[in-house]
Amino acid sequence: MAINFERLVSRDLARRISVELDLAGVKSSVNRMLGNAIVGALVLLIAVSFMLVLFVHLESLIAFAIGVGFAGFYLAFIYIFLEFLIDRRRTAMETMLPDYLQITSANLRSGIALDRAMLLAARPEFTFFAEDIKDMSRRVYGGETLANALKGLQPKYRSYQLNHTVRMITESLRYGGAMADLLEQISKDLRDQQIIQKEVASQLFMYSIFIAFAGVIAAPVLYALTGQMISVTTNVWKGITLSSNVLSTSTVSFLRPTPPQIGVTTYRYFSITAIIIITGFAAAIMSAISTGSAIRGLRYLPVFILGGLGIYLIVARLILGFFAGITPAG
Repeated sequence: MAINFERLVSRDLARRISVELDLAGVKSSVNRMLGNAIVGALVLLIAVSFMLVLFVHLESLIAFAIGVGFAGFYLAFIYIFLEFLIDRRRTAMETMLPDYLQITSANLRSGIALDRAMLLAARPEFTFFAEDIKDMSRRVYGGETLANALKGLQPKYRSYQLNHTVRMITESLRYGGAMADLLEQISKDLRDQQIIQKEVASQLFMYSIFIAFAGVIAAPVLYALTGQMISVTTNVWKGITLSSNVLSTSTVSFLRPTPPQIGVTTYRYFSITAIIIITGFAAAIMSAISTGSAIRGLRYLPVFILGGLGIYLIVARLILGFFAGITPAG
């Protein structure tokens, strides 16, 4: 018997998920999406908790809390990936939009009606945008007004440029005007805006390089160096024997040095976690500077994380070789 996962969430949440799927262009039902998310999170929760108890010998409550964290990260990743698909689809559409408007304007100048001109401009190279235009045309032929059909195109993309274009076209339909000239001018303005965005991104390229260097190279190197310093210090302290007649605990106890309270293994886990977080934010910030959208940093995320962890392990190995000659004092 199939489980209806939509009943497990509120109608408002199911409606929002449906909107997100439409914006992302994902041909999947809300029930299937919720099923993948809920079942995947539960499987990850049980598997991580069981492995931590069985192999790492952690307490059940701590293992369960870590499993909940992994399940939460899984759900967050699904949401971030959907946002990435939405942004990628919007960017691709905005890249096609000037060419589409230019072709539509040329069709209008040849004497074709606007609805027919828009349909003929939906060429195969416009891929999913052409399919949305054809769907809009089917609604027009079914009796819906062109203005309403155009407004129905807006919710398919989270795009200010498309909303602005639709608003200009609908106002021109209402008040009249030279539609061909209008579409040509909108196309020119959109191209100019894209050129300006590329110029701004090129001007900020050095900032992106600095952030990438700080996140992927500098931070892992510093963490590796600090980790090896803790390791060496711990080994040195193993060979130190404090003499009670030199440092009396009753008189100068505040001067008595103590070994480090942070273990090498604990700091290694902290370093790996910190590097993953830092490189993740570095990818998002670099993408926000260069493209204006932080979510596009998801493309760089695997490269940044693997690069940062690789540099951390390599530098740690090199520094370990430099300090190989240091032995505990005896």
